[in-house]
Amino acid sequence: MTSHAIAFGYQHNWWPILTSAFMENALIGGTIVALAAGLIGYFVVVRRTAFAAHALAHIGFPGATGAVLLGVPVGVGLAVFCVGGALVIGVLGKRASDREVVTGTVLAMATGVGLFFSSLATKSSSTVTNVLFGNLLAISPDQLVSFAALLVVLGLSVGIIYRPLLFSSVNALVAEAKGVPVRALSMVFMVLLGVTVTMAVQAVGTLLLFALVVTPAATAILLTPRPVVAMCASTAISLSAVWLGLGASAMFNLPPSFPIVTIACAIWLTAWASDRRRRGAARAAGELRSAPATVTESTTGPSSATSGF
Repeated sequence: MTSHAIAFGYQHNWWPILTSAFMENALIGGTIVALAAGLIGYFVVVRRTAFAAHALAHIGFPGATGAVLLGVPVGVGLAVFCVGGALVIGVLGKRASDREVVTGTVLAMATGVGLFFSSLATKSSSTVTNVLFGNLLAISPDQLVSFAALLVVLGLSVGIIYRPLLFSSVNALVAEAKGVPVRALSMVFMVLLGVTVTMAVQAVGTLLLFALVVTPAATAILLTPRPVVAMCASTAISLSAVWLGLGASAMFNLPPSFPIVTIACAIWLTAWASDRRRRGAARAAGELRSAPATVTESTTGPSSATSGF
């Protein structure tokens, strides 16, 4: 009983598995997706568009099932619907309140269309599973080429619009008053987010998308207020989650998405607990510093009044 409990799921030949061709493709693909998520994830958190990022992953669902019906690559269908959905949300959702309503409406419509396409496609069960939960081990060399090209486009785009995008993300009203094209930047950002979601969905799926796009960025913001440092930290966390997750997948015969998500969430939970503890200690220290001043005022108050009298 004990030996079975200790050896449960463990694979003694995990190193040959980890160095196999399909695992190398998964490592390269996961690295590219992690780099893309690190670049865009910081702005997702700062601009408070996490719901839009989550919705875009589900909006890509009808694109994947529709691609099966048409016999075209699933990635093409994902890209068309993710980027198209991002454009619709960007055009109709100028204000934050409007964006939430538009995002929810588009999400509901896309989910319904996806279920309809799925019912028509007789061979879509595996596609649906891959879209929902991801299949990093099934990434092909052709997908790696497309991922690399999209990463280059994403990196160049973020590098070009970084300063005005950061300004409009922190304070859109002031940026617009200063002449920054806030609306155009919002559209460009949503398209870049759609591209990132297209890649991330194929790695961790729609249901686990937050693990790479949002969670590492939220963790990095807890660690540092500096944007560039936070983006680098977010990328490092995403890379660590992917690399360690793939290693755990090969070692313990697990689906890659599960250890990747677990590691990313564990890092966030550690950072969140540390931040809460640090804030509590600072608050307690502030109360201790203010206490002597209060005592002194209460002690010297009557005496000063008496001396004046």
